[in-house]
Amino acid sequence: MDLKLYDFFRSGTSHRLRIALNLKGLSYARAAIDLRSEQHLGGEYKAVNPQQLVPALDIGDAVLIQTPAIIEWLEERYPEPPLLPADSLGRARVRALAAIIGNDVHPVNNRRILEALRHRFGAGEDAVNDWCGTWIAAGFDAFEALVRAQARPGPFAYGERPTVADVYLVPQIESARRFQVDLQRWPRLLEIDAACAGIDAFRRAVPAAQPDAG
Repeated sequence: MDLKLYDFFRSGTSHRLRIALNLKGLSYARAAIDLRSEQHLGGEYKAVNPQQLVPALDIGDAVLIQTPAIIEWLEERYPEPPLLPADSLGRARVRALAAIIGNDVHPVNNRRILEALRHRFGAGEDAVNDWCGTWIAAGFDAFEALVRAQARPGPFAYGERPTVADVYLVPQIESARRFQVDLQRWPRLLEIDAACAGIDAFRRAVPAAQPDAG
């Protein structure tokens, strides 16, 4: 199956989907959509994704949008290696960790929200960084507490191999660094990030490694 990924190098949602595709060992063609020039708002991309957000994944006979849905599709279509635990309780816990990032942190810190803060409400960069840091800290506090309470053996968020929880966490840590959040208060999350950085699938997905990052 030929896969075509529409994404932007710095987009957190795009970053997490690149990680998931890489972990599954899937090759894909990449179509960079430049959010800085508002390419995503043009008619050509709107025909691909009516929501005009990235990423979108063209699977040949359909275009999939929204990273939770795309990653679930990948898990069903390409079950090996799995990104979710085998047991139902484990899957629920991993999905909850991912949802902390995907539902509670990222949506209030994504580009269109920050652009509204800047242009509609006159927020300067210090205020934007403070806004982002507030919600990142709340999410990371909960994420770290849950990881410690679950006490799974292994270096990753839930055990000895990467799961969807790591797929969501690592791009948010990347974003936290960009918004100058001091990460030292979450040592377990830094350990997870370091473990993921040792895996090629994560390294190849980082924003700086993408051709449009220049």
